[in-house]
Amino acid sequence: MVESVGWLVPAVGLLIAGLVAGFAGGVFGIGGGFIVVPALLLMLPLLGGDHAQYAHVAIGTSAATIIVTSIRSVMSHAKRGSVDFEILKSWAPWVVLGDGVGVLLASHVDGKVLTMVFASGVLLMSLNFLVPRMGDKVITDQMPSGMLRVGIAGGLGTFSSLLGIGGGTIAIMVMTLCGRSIHKAVGTASGVGTLIAIPSAIGFAIIGLHDKGLPWGSLGFVNVPATLAIASMSVLTAPLGVAAAHWLEPRMLKRIFGVYLIVISMVMFHNALKI
Repeated sequence: MVESVGWLVPAVGLLIAGLVAGFAGGVFGIGGGFIVVPALLLMLPLLGGDHAQYAHVAIGTSAATIIVTSIRSVMSHAKRGSVDFEILKSWAPWVVLGDGVGVLLASHVDGKVLTMVFASGVLLMSLNFLVPRMGDKVITDQMPSGMLRVGIAGGLGTFSSLLGIGGGTIAIMVMTLCGRSIHKAVGTASGVGTLIAIPSAIGFAIIGLHDKGLPWGSLGFVNVPATLAIASMSVLTAPLGVAAAHWLEPRMLKRIFGVYLIVISMVMFHNALKI
């Protein structure tokens, strides 16, 4: 049992992470995993457990928090008419299928490799924020269909579940390339986060049920106290992020977030080499 005094630092850190993740989720249509996972990797050692388990617990717990953040975000975006529910319906089966594949892959990957995958994914995603012109191009006015949709949606689910993210960045890139406005893309991407997060969180909880050396309060690879702390804050700031996305110029915010992603990627690479 962690002493009550020992809860102070991780509790404050996770509450702050929840505030930032919720706001970022609303602004950028992401689940907040790029913020939550690094925060968890920093705070989980304070809750005890085996260091080798932290990456899996961070990914699983991030998925659980994204359920709350993404649902709150998509509700706020829907009130502004910026959610395309037809896209969500057509993508849902393949996103969930890919999600399951990602969880199964994660169960066979050790913490070091999982951290390296996360760091690599973060580095790639930073390009979308640092090179905004990538999101300004339109190559077609039709969303992918048939096997192309299966591949994109399924791959999105697999990749996102491995990283513990909502998949918003990739979804936004696809939708803007297909002629959807940035506001419609961001709002719809919030819904994609929900499709990814629910099966991911359940899957990570199940595959970690019999593992030993988990941090205190963990249900499989989902840490319940951390989930509650982060989600309780993200639900407050997600609507603020949505409001900011609709009336603030996002270019500077995107660049700041892109730099943040690069810093986080470097930190994660460094941590992976120490595992």
